[in-house]
Amino acid sequence: MKKIFSIFLIISITAVGQAQKNKQNLIIGTYTNKCESKGIYVYDFDSNTGSFNFKNATENVINPSYLTVSKNNNFIYSVNENGAESTVSSFGYNSSNGKLNLINKQSSKGADPCYIINDDKNVIVANYSGGNISIFRKNPDGSISEAKQVVQHFGKGTNTKRQEGPHVHMVHFSPDKKFVLSNDLGNDKVYSYQYNPNSSNEILKIKDSVSVKAGSGPRHLTFSKDGKYVYLLQELDGSLTVFSYSNGILKKIEETTILAKGFKGDTSSADIHISPDGKFLYASNRGTANTISIFKILKNGKLESRGQTSTLGKGPRNFAIDASGNFLLVAHQYTNDIVIFKRNKTTGAITDTGKRIALCSPVCLVFTKN
Repeated sequence: MKKIFSIFLIISITAVGQAQKNKQNLIIGTYTNKCESKGIYVYDFDSNTGSFNFKNATENVINPSYLTVSKNNNFIYSVNENGAESTVSSFGYNSSNGKLNLINKQSSKGADPCYIINDDKNVIVANYSGGNISIFRKNPDGSISEAKQVVQHFGKGTNTKRQEGPHVHMVHFSPDKKFVLSNDLGNDKVYSYQYNPNSSNEILKIKDSVSVKAGSGPRHLTFSKDGKYVYLLQELDGSLTVFSYSNGILKKIEETTILAKGFKGDTSSADIHISPDGKFLYASNRGTANTISIFKILKNGKLESRGQTSTLGKGPRNFAIDASGNFLLVAHQYTNDIVIFKRNKTTGAITDTGKRIALCSPVCLVFTKN
């Protein structure tokens, strides 16, 4: 009898451990000025079943449209996209219960910040309307200093409505953290900055820049799993450009599109991610398409189209693939929901699970450890 009980106990403990292993935290940034939202939400997500449970939320946080989590999982940093009054906020974060506590905030030093990254030393922000990059020093308690450096971009593009001036849309660390790449939708350039994390006033120093097709509007980029290639998504025309990458230098090797053949609607490319196994690339298109385009990544870094899938909502601003690679979640800014898709790891295809997280204007999804 004791032996049977022991076996049962071992099986139970193993099952609980496996269930915990499958759990991740899903952190969601939202717009708060279009509908009723508290700001940042934390959900428990099961990467085995795709099920979820609400854990916690902030109160009265203005437009935390993009988020980044510290490496030690103790702090969350968010932009507060609010025109000339925009700020950057630091929160203490308890991953077990999902509770966030505001530590401090600082002026973003540029209007409408739309992207944010961090490492052990700094928080770096892309200010869209300001056309600049702001860098904030991290303090031991998780708070952030006033901006230590502001890098201003200049120039404009051929699209007079969207490219009347510089619009920094993203900052992204190189895999070795020696460089920061930055896309500028307004002047059709991708900048490469040498990253000096301990410098007092020149944390970013220009290394190189590359121009892309006039009027294409660079928005987001991602690195291949081996760090040898960069994939750049352009918002205004749906272009997807492949670059080789080495030591801060980008060299174009291919250009394709996320648009379906014969597509005639409005294009508004948004987000781009690679599956955890490095085999497939996904890119979202808003406008009249509201699709995810799927590509197989070939051994030479080039892309093979696997078609488009409807995101089943409007405004797929951001999407995320969970750490297991089992699920792809799409945040719809305009239909106020997050659609959960199951991923086929062999073909890259995504299929609707029927599961939805109803939430006001979700625009950023970040998976973290539970």
